[in-house]
Amino acid sequence: MPQSPATPLPSPKERRRLREAKSLSHADLAAKIGVTRETVRSWETGRTNPRGRKRETYAKLLDANANGNAGPEERRRSAEEAKTTFAKTVTKDAKPPTPTNTPAPTPTPTTHRHPVRTKPTPGGKSTSRPQPAAKRAAKPRTPAPLASAAPAANGHIRPLPVRVTRPETARHPDLTPAQAFDALCARCAPGLVRQTYLLTGRRGLAHESVERAFQLAWQRWPEVAIDRDPAGWVRAAAYEYAMSPWHRFRPSQRHPDAPPAQPADRAFLDVLLSLPPAQRRTLMLYDGIGLDLPETAAETEASTPATANRLLHAREAIAERLPDLADPEALHLRLAEVGKAEKLRLPKADRVRTGSEYRARFWTRAAIAFTALIIGATALTLRNAPTHYEPPQAPGRAISGVPPRMGPGPLTYEDTTLREKLRAELPNGQERLIPQAK
Repeated sequence: MPQSPATPLPSPKERRRLREAKSLSHADLAAKIGVTRETVRSWETGRTNPRGRKRETYAKLLDANANGNAGPEERRRSAEEAKTTFAKTVTKDAKPPTPTNTPAPTPTPTTHRHPVRTKPTPGGKSTSRPQPAAKRAAKPRTPAPLASAAPAANGHIRPLPVRVTRPETARHPDLTPAQAFDALCARCAPGLVRQTYLLTGRRGLAHESVERAFQLAWQRWPEVAIDRDPAGWVRAAAYEYAMSPWHRFRPSQRHPDAPPAQPADRAFLDVLLSLPPAQRRTLMLYDGIGLDLPETAAETEASTPATANRLLHAREAIAERLPDLADPEALHLRLAEVGKAEKLRLPKADRVRTGSEYRARFWTRAAIAFTALIIGATALTLRNAPTHYEPPQAPGRAISGVPPRMGPGPLTYEDTTLREKLRAELPNGQERLIPQAK
């Protein structure tokens, strides 16, 4: 029996925009569908897709949000996008062959990074505000050039080119998992070490965070290899470990590292580390790496308005202390320069794989030993436990009619007189043993 085609869904970014347009949180939407909020978050990031009845319910809620907030033109465009997505889903396995005499068009990387408007303030500072969702949806999306980003004539930031990284196994099917992992580590490790150093200001912690992230990626390589963005997966793991608040209790982290040699780099790093961790991470993802606002919000697990506010406050704090970096493009270049100036250790792919396997064996053996200990303690308890019920002994009761036993007590007058008489008449020594005649 042929299966019915799946219900078409909008893109992950459109799903997030529709939810935020109705002022719904992940928990509210998850309660309506009957899933957890982590599941809704994974749907909006594109890592997973709903199936079955949950997919139909999710599509109906998104369609209701779209029809309730969009105008006639936006409804028509949403319907056309849904039809196009549905057609691609149905015909993805039946693509027409490309003629050999016609060269295939070269795909141009596109980006959906929303421009951030920068308007001058009376004090000379520049504040940026994200465009509203309605204007952003009505504005046509055009592919961004591959050239480096530069400020436009109207003061907006041109979107940086964002390349979606595909897993190495999909590019080169003949590569082994170890070779694909080594290629990913060699390509992403240098940039991640520099980024984690800017987030923490510690060289050792930056190396440790990236190495731990790649170890976790090798342990879950079947999951990471088919992910749409393996570099983003490793980056999120490295950021989470590097910015964990528990590092402050480690003895090795009590003393700060040596500052950079250049005074300008030292001043910029001090300003960057003075920002709250959430603002620091948002600034690094948006201005340092070049992610757009929805992707930054998804990676930091925050809403798009909250991410925009964090970005604005971080830029204002940096522009207040370093006026030369008031321009976002100058800030982007400065983040890249400071990271490259430091000599940081890079994790080696073969050592990462070996350490990951050793760590997995260690924790597996520890779990087996702990389980065996619990089983042994349970068996010993069952062996020594009583097999029948023994009623407790009843408390004692007083018996009437029997005089109580007298214990030692004070002497009476007669006993005292007798004791004095005996002590006086009977001498000490041998005379006491000689009988006397009467």
